[in-house]
Amino acid sequence: MKIVLETESRTPAVEKLVAEAFGPDRFAKTVYRLREGVEHDTSLALVAVDNGEVVGTLRFWPIEIDGTPALLLGPLVTAPSRQGKGVGSRLMHAGLARAAAQGHRIVVLVGDEPYYRRFGFTRALARRLELPGWVDPTRFLARELVAGALSGVSGMIGRPREVAQAESARNAA
Repeated sequence: MKIVLETESRTPAVEKLVAEAFGPDRFAKTVYRLREGVEHDTSLALVAVDNGEVVGTLRFWPIEIDGTPALLLGPLVTAPSRQGKGVGSRLMHAGLARAAAQGHRIVVLVGDEPYYRRFGFTRALARRLELPGWVDPTRFLARELVAGALSGVSGMIGRPREVAQAESARNAA
Protein backbone atom coordinates (compact mmCIF):
# COMPACT_ATOMS: atom_id res chain seq x y z
CA MET A 1 0.00 0.00 0.00
CA LYS A 2 1.18 3.51 -0.87
CA ILE A 3 0.11 6.91 0.46
CA VAL A 4 0.11 9.39 -2.44
CA LEU A 5 -1.44 12.72 -3.38
CA GLU A 6 -4.98 12.51 -4.69
CA THR A 7 -5.08 13.00 -8.44
CA GLU A 8 -8.03 14.04 -10.55
CA SER A 9 -8.31 10.49 -11.87
CA ARG A 10 -8.78 9.19 -8.31
CA THR A 11 -11.33 11.79 -7.22
CA PRO A 12 -14.37 9.69 -8.27
CA ALA A 13 -13.11 6.79 -6.11
CA VAL A 14 -12.57 9.22 -3.20
CA GLU A 15 -16.08 10.66 -3.58
CA LYS A 16 -17.54 7.14 -3.67
CA LEU A 17 -15.72 6.14 -0.46
CA VAL A 18 -16.93 9.29 1.32
CA ALA A 19 -20.53 8.86 0.11
CA GLU A 20 -20.59 5.23 1.26
CA ALA A 21 -19.11 6.12 4.65
CA PHE A 22 -21.22 9.20 5.49
CA GLY A 23 -24.27 9.10 3.22
CA PRO A 24 -26.27 12.03 1.85
CA ASP A 25 -26.96 13.51 5.31
CA ARG A 26 -23.32 14.60 5.50
CA PHE A 27 -24.08 17.79 3.56
CA ALA A 28 -26.26 19.10 6.40
CA LYS A 29 -23.43 18.94 8.95
CA THR A 30 -21.71 22.11 10.11
CA VAL A 31 -18.29 21.08 8.75
CA TYR A 32 -19.75 20.51 5.30
CA ARG A 33 -21.27 23.98 5.33
CA LEU A 34 -17.78 25.36 6.07
CA ARG A 35 -16.46 23.47 3.03
CA GLU A 36 -19.18 24.75 0.68
CA GLY A 37 -17.63 26.87 -2.05
CA VAL A 38 -14.12 26.21 -0.73
CA GLU A 39 -11.58 23.99 -2.52
CA HIS A 40 -9.83 21.44 -0.35
CA ASP A 41 -6.07 21.89 -0.16
CA THR A 42 -4.92 19.70 -3.05
CA SER A 43 -1.35 19.71 -1.75
CA LEU A 44 -2.63 17.89 1.36
CA ALA A 45 -5.25 15.60 -0.23
CA LEU A 46 -3.96 12.07 0.28
CA VAL A 47 -5.13 8.64 -0.79
CA ALA A 48 -4.08 5.17 0.24
CA VAL A 49 -3.72 3.02 -2.86
CA ASP A 50 -3.31 -0.75 -2.90
CA ASN A 51 -3.00 -2.63 -6.20
CA GLY A 52 -4.40 0.41 -8.02
CA GLU A 53 -7.47 0.65 -5.76
CA VAL A 54 -8.19 3.65 -3.51
CA VAL A 55 -8.64 2.17 -0.03
CA GLY A 56 -8.50 5.36 2.02
CA THR A 57 -8.64 9.13 1.77
CA LEU A 58 -7.82 12.21 3.83
CA ARG A 59 -8.45 15.85 2.97
CA PHE A 60 -7.78 19.20 4.63
CA TRP A 61 -9.67 22.45 4.06
CA PRO A 62 -8.49 26.01 4.70
CA ILE A 63 -10.36 27.86 7.44
CA GLU A 64 -9.83 30.86 9.68
CA ILE A 65 -10.39 31.22 13.40
CA ASP A 66 -11.31 34.87 13.84
CA GLY A 67 -8.66 35.77 11.23
CA THR A 68 -6.06 33.14 12.22
CA PRO A 69 -5.37 30.64 9.41
CA ALA A 70 -5.95 26.97 10.23
CA LEU A 71 -6.96 23.69 8.63
CA LEU A 72 -10.15 21.66 8.95
CA LEU A 73 -9.33 17.97 8.72
CA GLY A 74 -11.74 15.60 7.07
CA PRO A 75 -13.05 13.47 5.95
CA LEU A 76 -10.78 10.60 6.86
CA VAL A 77 -12.24 7.44 5.31
CA THR A 78 -11.00 3.88 5.05
CA ALA A 79 -12.65 1.29 2.83
CA PRO A 80 -14.74 -1.10 4.98
CA SER A 81 -12.55 -4.07 3.95
CA ARG A 82 -9.46 -2.24 5.26
CA GLN A 83 -10.73 -0.84 8.54
CA GLY A 84 -8.63 -1.76 11.55
CA LYS A 85 -5.57 -2.40 9.40
CA GLY A 86 -3.76 0.90 9.92
CA VAL A 87 -4.82 2.68 6.73
CA GLY A 88 -6.36 5.63 8.60
CA SER A 89 -3.36 5.91 10.90
CA ARG A 90 -0.94 6.00 7.99
CA LEU A 91 -3.02 8.66 6.24
CA MET A 92 -3.21 10.75 9.43
CA HIS A 93 0.52 10.59 10.15
CA ALA A 94 1.39 11.43 6.53
CA GLY A 95 -1.17 14.24 6.30
CA LEU A 96 -0.21 15.89 9.58
CA ALA A 97 3.51 15.66 8.76
CA ARG A 98 2.88 17.19 5.33
CA ALA A 99 0.76 20.00 6.83
CA ALA A 100 3.45 20.79 9.40
CA ALA A 101 6.17 20.76 6.73
CA GLN A 102 4.14 23.28 4.72
CA GLY A 103 4.04 25.62 7.72
CA HIS A 104 0.47 25.07 8.89
CA ARG A 105 0.10 25.59 12.63
CA ILE A 106 -3.44 24.57 13.69
CA VAL A 107 -5.76 21.73 12.71
CA VAL A 108 -9.34 21.23 13.91
CA LEU A 109 -11.80 18.41 13.31
CA VAL A 110 -15.05 16.89 14.45
CA GLY A 111 -14.57 13.25 15.43
CA ASP A 112 -14.15 10.71 18.20
CA GLU A 113 -11.56 11.90 20.72
CA PRO A 114 -10.60 8.34 21.74
CA TYR A 115 -9.52 7.69 18.13
CA TYR A 116 -7.95 11.07 17.31
CA ARG A 117 -6.19 11.53 20.68
CA ARG A 118 -3.34 9.30 19.49
CA PHE A 119 -2.63 11.88 16.78
CA GLY A 120 -2.51 14.74 19.30
CA PHE A 121 -6.09 16.03 19.01
CA THR A 122 -7.88 17.03 22.20
CA ARG A 123 -11.10 18.65 23.24
CA ALA A 124 -9.18 20.93 25.60
CA LEU A 125 -7.44 22.73 22.72
CA ALA A 126 -10.79 23.46 21.04
CA ARG A 127 -12.61 24.84 24.09
CA ARG A 128 -12.11 28.49 23.09
CA LEU A 129 -13.15 27.88 19.48
CA GLU A 130 -16.64 27.95 18.01
CA LEU A 131 -18.25 26.44 14.94
CA PRO A 132 -21.00 28.28 13.02
CA GLY A 133 -23.58 25.61 13.72
CA TRP A 134 -24.37 22.80 16.07
CA VAL A 135 -21.83 20.10 16.78
CA ASP A 136 -21.50 17.73 19.71
CA PRO A 137 -18.93 19.62 21.80
CA THR A 138 -17.24 16.39 22.94
CA ARG A 139 -16.37 15.69 19.29
CA PHE A 140 -14.92 19.13 18.47
CA LEU A 141 -11.13 18.70 18.68
CA ALA A 142 -7.98 20.63 17.85
CA ARG A 143 -4.25 20.05 17.51
CA GLU A 144 -1.32 22.40 17.39
CA LEU A 145 1.26 21.54 14.75
CA VAL A 146 3.47 24.18 16.36
CA ALA A 147 3.55 24.28 20.15
CA GLY A 148 1.58 27.25 21.47
CA ALA A 149 -0.10 27.98 18.11
CA LEU A 150 -3.53 28.21 19.77
CA SER A 151 -2.30 30.45 22.59
CA GLY A 152 -4.50 33.53 22.50
CA VAL A 153 -6.59 32.19 19.61
CA SER A 154 -10.32 32.07 20.19
CA GLY A 155 -13.54 32.72 18.38
CA MET A 156 -15.61 31.62 15.45
CA ILE A 157 -14.30 29.33 12.76
CA GLY A 158 -15.15 30.43 9.26
CA ARG A 159 -14.17 30.16 5.65
CA PRO A 160 -10.95 31.82 4.51
CA ARG A 161 -11.36 35.58 4.19
CA GLU A 162 -10.93 35.62 0.39
CA VAL A 163 -13.72 33.04 -0.06
CA ALA A 164 -16.05 34.92 2.28
CA GLN A 165 -15.33 38.22 0.49
CA ALA A 166 -15.98 36.70 -2.94
CA GLU A 167 -19.23 35.20 -1.67
CA SER A 168 -20.34 38.57 -0.25
CA ALA A 169 -19.55 40.29 -3.54
CA ARG A 170 -21.61 37.70 -5.49
CA ASN A 171 -24.54 38.09 -3.09
CA ALA A 172 -24.41 41.90 -3.36
CA ALA A 173 -24.47 41.84 -7.17
